[in-house]
Amino acid sequence: MSFNPTTTHGSPSAADPAPSTAPRRGRTAGALLMIATLTMGLMAGLFFAFDISVMPGLAKTDDRTYVAAMQNFNALIDGNGLFGLVFLGALVATGVAVVVEHRQGRRSAALWAVAAGVFYLAVLAVTSSVSIPLNNELAASGSPARMTDFSIVEKFKGTWEATNISRTLACTAALGFLARALILHGRGTNDDVPPRT
Repeated sequence: MSFNPTTTHGSPSAADPAPSTAPRRGRTAGALLMIATLTMGLMAGLFFAFDISVMPGLAKTDDRTYVAAMQNFNALIDGNGLFGLVFLGALVATGVAVVVEHRQGRRSAALWAVAAGVFYLAVLAVTSSVSIPLNNELAASGSPARMTDFSIVEKFKGTWEATNISRTLACTAALGFLARALILHGRGTNDDVPPRT
């Protein structure tokens, strides 16, 4: 009776390791996370720029100039297809990345991306419920040259600016969550779980 050193009581030989159970990296998931991270960064940067330069600068002008500038800003942003692509693309890319990461077995990366999506949904909710209605009210005021009531400026200096700060914070948090998901994706691990949102 011969003895085979590569087997012990019917166990697999060292030459035939067990199949790997590590999650797949997948180029699609990585590309989606990269797109989501870049677009989220652009949105966070836009809101941040308004917080630290645009709004403080406008506050130093007279009310008529303030209204004219904000009307122009809003009209240019609303009519910009690239802005619309980035604004909605951040959510779409994040959502699709969640699905792909989860299907490939990367639950931790998917959960961090979910957290990013939740925070960005909050940004969209605040935008649609507060920022856009104020922008529409400002647009309906007509030409600043013919305006006599500038009380809406106080709404912008108070409500709109505070709302924009909240959007900056939420968007920056979402950016951080996506960065973490991207790191986990690159490592090919499922070790970290994000905080509850």
